Amino acid sequence: MEPDDPLLRILACPLDKGPLTLLLPEDALYNPRLRRRYPIVDGIPQLLPSSGVRVSDEEHTRLIRRITP
Repeated sequence: MEPDDPLLRILACPLDKGPLTLLLPEDALYNPRLRRRYPIVDGIPQLLPSSGVRVSDEEHTRLIRRITP
């Protein structure tokens, strides 16, 4: 998945239905509101609620610095 992929505009978090941010090179989607990371496996986003992993406070801070311009 690439940052300009039109699919990113329609993908939503399965828990809060909000937008997700693409994390590269990790190949993951991130919901900063819930601090959950969803993996992308073989190009397919794994968006089941059970697939999301809660990230630590330190990891969240690091990710926010990366995705905030």
